[in-house]
Amino acid sequence: MDEIVEAALRKWPHVPDCYGWLGLDARGDWYLRDASAQAAGPFPRIKGSRIEHARLRDFIGRNYACNEAGEWYFQNGPQRVYVELEAAPWIWRLVPPASTGPALTTHTGRTANAADCWTDEHGRLFVASDIGLGIVHTQDMESAADAVEQGQWSPQDIRFETLLRRYGVTLHPQPSETKKPATRPAS
Repeated sequence: MDEIVEAALRKWPHVPDCYGWLGLDARGDWYLRDASAQAAGPFPRIKGSRIEHARLRDFIGRNYACNEAGEWYFQNGPQRVYVELEAAPWIWRLVPPASTGPALTTHTGRTANAADCWTDEHGRLFVASDIGLGIVHTQDMESAADAVEQGQWSPQDIRFETLLRRYGVTLHPQPSETKKPATRPAS
């Protein structure tokens, strides 16, 4: 986490969490979901505005983490901004095969070691790693197919919902009842 973020957390420890304003699609793109995007429909059906600014994307990536409930968030200074996920918290980019298979790099630039490999009912390829579950980017499916053909990866079939439960991933974080802001009773 960036030092500036840690300093902000110390200075303002009780800033409310933010839900619904940030999304991550299956290609590793971040989306800002303002009030009108949220009102128009759920993520990923309505994505919002793609974040193009390279430094902002890098800042989000450096401060992207997970809590104990499998909810992924971006620590934006003192505010935790929970992320709506289309498919998985990590989007894998593959480096062409070594003897053990392709090397994994996340959409945020982190490297990982592949463990288990899965295909869901939609034909999507997921890889579990030492840092968590991710989906293989569509542009890297040829490298993934090569790894399967060479016997380096052996994907097993699994239902998407089962995969999420197995790896403790929450696609759409929601505030708990104890965190919801108080509302005035109707008169």
